[in-house]
Amino acid sequence: MSCVLALFREIYCTPAVAHELFAFPARRDSPTVDSVGLEERAARFGARSLKKETKMSALRLAVTLLDVTTLEGGDTVGKVQQMCRKAMQPLPDDPTVGPAAAVCVYPRMVPVAAKAVENSPVQVASVATQFPSGQMRLKERLAEVRYAVGEGADEIDMVISRGLFLQGEYREVYDEIAACKEACGEAHLKVILETGELLTYDSVRYASDLAMAAGADFIKTSTGKVPVAATLPVTLVMLQAIEDFYERTGRMVGMKPAGGISNAKLALQYLVMVREVLGPQWLTKHWFRFGASSLTNDLLMQIRKQETGRYQGGDYFSND
Repeated sequence: MSCVLALFREIYCTPAVAHELFAFPARRDSPTVDSVGLEERAARFGARSLKKETKMSALRLAVTLLDVTTLEGGDTVGKVQQMCRKAMQPLPDDPTVGPAAAVCVYPRMVPVAAKAVENSPVQVASVATQFPSGQMRLKERLAEVRYAVGEGADEIDMVISRGLFLQGEYREVYDEIAACKEACGEAHLKVILETGELLTYDSVRYASDLAMAAGADFIKTSTGKVPVAATLPVTLVMLQAIEDFYERTGRMVGMKPAGGISNAKLALQYLVMVREVLGPQWLTKHWFRFGASSLTNDLLMQIRKQETGRYQGGDYFSND
């Protein structure tokens, strides 16, 4: 390992350090993605089956990896408080299930969420940087990041400027991510690529490399606000980027697929893929999350099914 990389591993703590020690990655330096091979490999993960004991462990694990999310114009204080209670204790009559990793809200609701999960292991994540479009001046986007962190957010989910990326303004995208990382202070930064708008697997791969080099703690597929969100092939591209980055730098980066993962069967396929590509050390809340608004209840229903042999009625679980 070079002296530069050894130094990075020892003292990395701010985006300024990352910005100085990691060179801006030219697009030509990202490998070309073999689309056919990628989709065939992803399809094999989708065909896996798990034994009953393994499935139960995986379902319980998945609950602890949830970023339980509400990002609607109609969000209220009561709705956010109820969601936080559910994240802390997903099954009130079974304290061995959960808690979830985090709750994810708009910046205005961060103080509500922070108070609700106080003294629990549940983190508060907030979307920022003019989520979901990113169409605002950088000054205002950074101010939103600082506001959310100042109000108690432990994690920031930022969106990249897809327009800049698609125009080939890669250096500017890189600099914006680094600036957001700086604005986060001690909070972790998840960088949302909005893969459904990046058009090609090669673009997803380069955006992943760019975000990690700029200081991302996590890379995330989607906002959940566009028709095409997380898919197994897109997530596999990003996992391979994380694997290569780790081998090159020694720094672990987390992964968060979000949008469209609404049932337990699909969630377990993602867990199998992460384990096989990156290894079991990534299967903790520190390195892997599900962005989830509707996944939580299906996981809980499947846990109850495994325990009792039958499904609970739809009104057994809260909708928040």
